[in-house]
Amino acid sequence: MERLEKFAGDNGLLVAFVFVGLVMALAFFLSRHVGRGRVHGSAIAIALALVLAGVAGADTGGKNGVADYPLLAGIGVLGGNMFRDFAIVATAFGVRLSDLRAAGLVGALSIPIGVALSFLVGALVALGFGLTDPAEITTIGAGAATYIVGPVTGASLGVSSRIISLSIAAGLVKAVLVMVATPLVARRIGLDNPVSAMVYGGLMGTTSGVTGGLAATDPKLVPYGAMTSTFYTGLGCLLCPSVFYLVVKALV
Repeated sequence: MERLEKFAGDNGLLVAFVFVGLVMALAFFLSRHVGRGRVHGSAIAIALALVLAGVAGADTGGKNGVADYPLLAGIGVLGGNMFRDFAIVATAFGVRLSDLRAAGLVGALSIPIGVALSFLVGALVALGFGLTDPAEITTIGAGAATYIVGPVTGASLGVSSRIISLSIAAGLVKAVLVMVATPLVARRIGLDNPVSAMVYGGLMGTTSGVTGGLAATDPKLVPYGAMTSTFYTGLGCLLCPSVFYLVVKALV
């Protein structure tokens, strides 16, 4: 065990890639043979990761999930902001500028409309559950946009960690729902070309959910959905703790 821990300490990132690869392999096996392809492997992988994080937290008493185990400490690096942002930005290199221009005004408008609609739904749910503090309502609304916008907004407004956790949970639920539902509704809503993928990414916003869903629909559409959903996240981080907070504060 000491040798394994030393090896993992010297090659933490390599061990993390192997571990994630094994989880993904199991997830896609379950998707293919248990879910019959109806649930995308990425959605199952997210669910498995949440279960593993919960079990690890209960076992170690830590706050970093499986990264609290010395053997898997590299997960903390692989799952950090640097690799996440690198993966999101890298998808943009698959976009053709001609297709990007074709989205035009509709594609551009889909982003603010998507942010506003998601925020409104989250804020109404927060009100329905009895929250009255404008900062807390705004944080939950931001979490409904994405699980990245939620904590950014909560930290900016100084809300409690409990509310920030709820905002992250709201964003994760949305991401999984979008990931699972996208291939089921793609044919009915005409999600079969780059323009519709960009509009869809702008309306839904959750990059992980959109990219996972589009990957199950048509891998060629992933860069286009990722492009607008990434802008969605950035716009949400700007609007939620500022303009949307002031609006909620004026109304509540």
